[in-house]
Order: sequence, then C-alpha cells, then structure tokens
Amino acid sequence: MSEFPAADELLSIAVPVAREAAATARRMRAEAITDVETKSTRTDVVTAADRAVERQVVEALRAARPADGVLGEEYGEAALLPAPGPTDGAENPGPTGAKGVRWILDPIDGTVNYLYGIPAYAVSLAAEVDGVVVAGVVINAATGDEWTATRGGGAWRAGRRLRCSAQTDLAQVLLGTGFGYDAKRRAHQGAVIAQLITRVRDIRRIGAASLDLCSVGEGVLDAYFEKGLNPWDHAAGGLVATEAGAIVRGLDGAPPSLEMVVAAPPALFGPLESALVELDASGGA
Repeated sequence: MSEFPAADELLSIAVPVAREAAATARRMRAEAITDVETKSTRTDVVTAADRAVERQVVEALRAARPADGVLGEEYGEAALLPAPGPTDGAENPGPTGAKGVRWILDPIDGTVNYLYGIPAYAVSLAAEVDGVVVAGVVINAATGDEWTATRGGGAWRAGRRLRCSAQTDLAQVLLGTGFGYDAKRRAHQGAVIAQLITRVRDIRRIGAASLDLCSVGEGVLDAYFEKGLNPWDHAAGGLVATEAGAIVRGLDGAPPSLEMVVAAPPALFGPLESALVELDASGGA
C-alpha cells in the first residue's frame, strides 16, 4: 500500500480550500483593490488579494496536512510556510520532482483581469506526489465555474466528464495563447502570432493560463500554447486538459516548462508543434 493518499483524497482536500479561496478573492475585489504593487515590470501587477489568498490556502493546507510542501506564486517554495514574507515566487520556483506530497498554488491566475474586473481570473490548486501531479482544481473566482481532475480518473465540470476537441485540421483550430510581461518577449511573441494567425481559424487571449488549459479540456478552445509559464500556471489546468484527452507538454518531447507549454488533441499536437518550432515560438527573451 502506498504511504501517500490517493488522488481523490487529495482532491477532496483541494476543492473546499480552493472554493474558500475563490470566495476571498471575489470579496476582496468587491471591497476594492487599494494595494497594487509591481512585480517584474510595470504591467505585471500583483494585488494584496494575491498574498491574502495564498496565505489563506497555506493555512488551510497546514491544518489538513501539516507535513506537505507547497509551491506558491507569491511566496515560492515552503514546507507549509511557517511565517511567509514577501518574495517573488517566479524567482524561487523551488525544486522539481520533490519526494512526497507537494501542493502547487496560483492564488489568483489572471491578476490583470482581476485588476480590471474582467471575469476571467482563477484559483488554481494541484497536488503532486513524488513529482507527478495527481489531482487538481481550477475555479474561475469571478463566475464560480469549477474544473477538477485526478490522474487516471478523468476531468470533470459540473458533473460532466470532459473530452477535448475532436478537431483534426490546424486551419480550423481556435487557438489560445498568452503573452509575457517583458517588452522584448512580447515583441517576439507578437511576431510569432502574426505568422501563425494565417494558419488557424482564429486566436484567443483569455489572460489566465489555467482557464485556457481547462478550455482545451472541454473543447472550448481546440488548442493552446504559451512560453513563460511557471508550474503554478499549468499544474492543475494541465491535468484537466490531459485527463480530457489532450497532450500537454513542451516542444520536441520536453515536459511543460518555462520554455513552452502546448496543449492539443493528439491529432493536432504534431501539426501545431511543427508550426511552433518553425516559427521559433520558444525563442526570444
């Protein structure tokens, strides 16, 4: 018998924690955002809600499973944060493939949407066992929409098992993507999009990677790619897409990473990957 809990047990912890976190995010936005700071550039905003939600989730996880680790966007890697202080999680992503159970958290994915009141921002929480994501939940905090998945147990929304798109023709693909905050990276990404948009049906930029990946999982988007994603951006949503039948990985067989994350049905993955390699989508700053 495994010394670690089953995926469904971890999901049963994650879901109520994420729901409470989403409620806090909504409440704090309704009460107005007054503490906006800057991360790596002026366009990369973080709110007081980011930190408050992360602290709340960590406290809830500490109560449920005090020996587990946590990787969060705002405070980086911790053995369930004894007393977190402000750091940039992107600068301290923590080790990968750690032994035991580790939670991977994005307290508010889509902070620019959150700041402007665009209803596409999410709490994303995944559980990883020995370096493999086995359970995840993504909740659009603005709408309450919720996606869950367990490794080998499928992806679900509102009691419905999800399947990714059956599209096979790249020219008919509705493709999701996102852009980094650094100006040089954005310039390169824009050049890639300018060439790619003539090869697909259309392109969407929702502004929250976890929601993009869940959209691939339920076929709202046919496929998605983005450079510059951290583990907390894609851990839970990537599991949803994978369990819905999509392939989620980097280019040339690499795992999902800062270099590239691609999510697409098996029939589309190869053609999309070839186009992204040809256009040097993983290049630039």
